[in-house]
Amino acid sequence: MATEELTQYKLMILYLLHSVKYPLSNSRLSGFFLDNEYTTYFTLQQCINDLVEASLISAEHSQSTTRYEITEEGKQTLNFFSQDIPELVREDIDLFLSKNKSRLQSEAALYSDYSETDTKEYLVQLEIRENRTLLCRVELTVPDEESAKALCLKWEAKHQKVYTYLLQEFLGEE
Repeated sequence: MATEELTQYKLMILYLLHSVKYPLSNSRLSGFFLDNEYTTYFTLQQCINDLVEASLISAEHSQSTTRYEITEEGKQTLNFFSQDIPELVREDIDLFLSKNKSRLQSEAALYSDYSETDTKEYLVQLEIRENRTLLCRVELTVPDEESAKALCLKWEAKHQKVYTYLLQEFLGEE
């Protein structure tokens, strides 16, 4: 593949991540590029890996996905080369973000993951974010992986109730 094409895809990734105020999952990044037939999955993953290695984007890995954010170095690079992204491509990205704004924001707002501890239990991390601001983080230790998975799955449905409860308990009048 031509170096110019790879550079173009990398700039598009930077533009896409810069245009949102929260991390995007690998599946959302891939969805945009594949749905619009810009490139193949494998070429996209190569570009993403190159950007991570160059510290232009950061990767946050969890059990179920990897989420990416643009770094300060990535913003500077984009600022310097943004004119190299064709206007039509920018319009496609802006349209994608506009159409999917609420879905992307809700996906980015919730985070759940778990890991095995030294004592063979599982530490479950549950978070609620608004843009890049952490609103709530709950960490729980559970005895087995099945319980950890169940907590992660239920977080999406119950996060608002848990958050509201915590606020009421801590800020409510005694």
